[in-house]
Amino acid sequence: MLDVTRLRVLVAVHRHGSVTAAARALNYAQPSVSHHIARLEAETGARLLQRAGRGVRLTDAGRLLAERAEEIIGRLDAAENELAAHVGLRQGRVRLASFPSALGTIVPAAAARLEADSPGMDLMLAEAEPPEALRMLRAGYVDVALVFRHYQADADPQPPGADEEGARGRLLLDEPVHLVTPAPPGSAAAGAEEAGGPPDLSAHSKQRWIAGCERCRGYLLRQCALAGFTPKIAFTTDDYVAVQALVAAGLGVTTLPGLCLRAARHPGVRAVPLPGARRHVFAMTYGEPPDPPATARLIDVLTQAAEAQAPAA
Repeated sequence: MLDVTRLRVLVAVHRHGSVTAAARALNYAQPSVSHHIARLEAETGARLLQRAGRGVRLTDAGRLLAERAEEIIGRLDAAENELAAHVGLRQGRVRLASFPSALGTIVPAAAARLEADSPGMDLMLAEAEPPEALRMLRAGYVDVALVFRHYQADADPQPPGADEEGARGRLLLDEPVHLVTPAPPGSAAAGAEEAGGPPDLSAHSKQRWIAGCERCRGYLLRQCALAGFTPKIAFTTDDYVAVQALVAAGLGVTTLPGLCLRAARHPGVRAVPLPGARRHVFAMTYGEPPDPPATARLIDVLTQAAEAQAPAA
C-alpha cells in the first residue's frame, strides 16, 4: 500500500515545481523530500522524477501518480474535516468554488442566508471557472462547485446532464443568453432589454466580436456557425465588465448570459435574448448521497438565491 506521507511529498513537488520549493512548503529538510521520493519510487517500481537542467521534473508516471494522489489526499482531508464537524471538534465548515458572475449574484445572497440561518457555519469561497472548480471538487479542496453548461434548444437533442464522473449536480438556474450590442446614442432603451422581434446574429457577421472563457468562446462559435458565419474575434476577456465596456465603446459585439448582466450592467449596451440560447447553472457535489449537513444546507440556500435571480417568465 502506498504511503500517504510520501504521496503528499510527491504532490508538493508537482505543485511547487522543485524539491527545494516542496521542502519549503512542507517545512521539511530537502534531503527528507528526496528520501521520501526515493522510497516512493521503490514502492511503485517506477521512476517518478528526472533531472532537467539544474532542477528536476516529474516523469509521465510521476505526473499520473501525483494527479491521482492529489485527489486521494483531498478526499482524505475532506473526510477528516467532515468527521471533526460531525463529532463536534470544530464548527461546521463548507467550501465553495464558483465562476465570477455567480460570485457577483447568487453566491452573496446565499452566503447572507447561510449567515442568518446558521451563524456558526464557516463559508469559504474560491473563484474558479467550471473545469478548475470540478478539479477542486474531485480533489476535496471544496465541497460544492458551481458550474455552467450551455444549451441550444433548437439544435441540441436534450438539455445538458447534471452528473459528471462521480460528481452529482442540482440544476439551480436555466437562464437566457443575450446578444449584447451598443445602445444607440440617446436611446431610451440604453441599459435595458430591447423590445421587438428576436435578434439575427447573421446581421452582425461583418462586425468584430468579443469572446470570453474557453467554454463561452466555443458556444459563441457554435451559435455563429448555426447562423451561417464565422465571427471575427478581436478581443478575448473573461471580465464581463470589460466586455460590456468594449461593446459600449463600439469596439465589437458579444453574447452574455443573464447573470453577467445582473452582476454589472453597463448603461451603454443593449441586450436581447437569443432564441433557444440557454445557460444551465449547476451546484455539483462529489460522492454518493447523502451530502454532509453543511453541504446540503449550502445547496439549499444556493437554490433559494438562484430562484430569486431567475428571470421572469
